[in-house]
Amino acid sequence: MDIRTTGKTGPAERDEKHGGAAEATTAGDPADTLDADRDAEEAALVGEDTDSGADSDSGADSDSGADSGSGVGAGAAAVVSAALAAVALTGTWAGKVVSERETLVGQIKTSGSGTPTQQISEIYGDAWHSTALVNGVFALIALIVAVAVLVLPRHPSWVRAVAVAGAVLGGLGLLLSAGTYFDLFLSLPTAGS
Repeated sequence: MDIRTTGKTGPAERDEKHGGAAEATTAGDPADTLDADRDAEEAALVGEDTDSGADSDSGADSDSGADSGSGVGAGAAAVVSAALAAVALTGTWAGKVVSERETLVGQIKTSGSGTPTQQISEIYGDAWHSTALVNGVFALIALIVAVAVLVLPRHPSWVRAVAVAGAVLGGLGLLLSAGTYFDLFLSLPTAGS
């Protein structure tokens, strides 16, 4: 340990702390020298903290902010697509309302003079087709949102997994709705059976 004796103990001790980078001066007023040394050290410390903090913080914030921002949006869109696809498979309140409306309209149209075949078509067939159409719209929206999320770059793996689930369920819902709408799975009953 190298101890310098300059007649002033403050700057010499400070030099040892900072690796001897600064030299103590004997000229001038000792109080002015101490104040100048303190000001220089504080400015250097504040400058180092500000520069290194700003560089590391701004870099981290800009990178994580872009990733988390797009990750949050993509994650929300993926969850929405999966939820819409599940709703398309199980049915919606809107589909039920449209179905009941079609049933009522069919009853009104065939109330007095409709044949049994016409009643079946107007009352039941139109209601089934309306429900299938509404569910198909939900499935299509789910599929579009899921594909949009999968096309976007740079998002977490869980977002990709949820979007794939939304796309698969949306595609399945779209197939089932189309099959129901075009009577591929079950045909309308006939009046004679």
